[in-house]
Amino acid sequence: MNRKSFLGALTGGLGTSYFAMAATEKGRAKTIKIVQFDAAGNRTGVEEVEKIVKSDEEWRKQLTPEQFEVTRKKGTERAFTGKYADNHADGIYHCICCNTPLFDAKTKFESGTGWPSFYQPLAKENVKDIVDTSYGMARTEVECARCAAHLGHVFEDGPKPTGLRYCMNSASLNFTPRKG
Repeated sequence: MNRKSFLGALTGGLGTSYFAMAATEKGRAKTIKIVQFDAAGNRTGVEEVEKIVKSDEEWRKQLTPEQFEVTRKKGTERAFTGKYADNHADGIYHCICCNTPLFDAKTKFESGTGWPSFYQPLAKENVKDIVDTSYGMARTEVECARCAAHLGHVFEDGPKPTGLRYCMNSASLNFTPRKG
């Protein structure tokens, strides 16, 4: 076997091994604990669920182009353009990708930023904070704990009682009016 054939076989073998390993990892999705809520926003308990892992192709089939760009590619919708920036209805905001309950309208406030802002999530277990150093600054990114959808960022300039401002993208949320 010449060098070119050997390297080709080696590379092909590694590629096959990599894809086999990736498929195995995807099939062995980790589980996490999230807090569930009823339609009235009452906590119903903690549930152990599988993390949701999909390919970009699968997410593209499920989401609009804007939702995909924001949630899967960490994009940001333009200020004052999101459908929930001026929403004052009572209800629960869920992840657009996996329907995990994230925020209660009772914690939403007018931040003047042009994005829906909340002073706390429904349950800390349902969101994940990640250090974001993009664009030459340190911020705290907020992701859905179940599917890793990018939701927005949290800042320490919010109102009482937490002093936090969860600045979220409307494109990452789905609003359900409160029932009951």
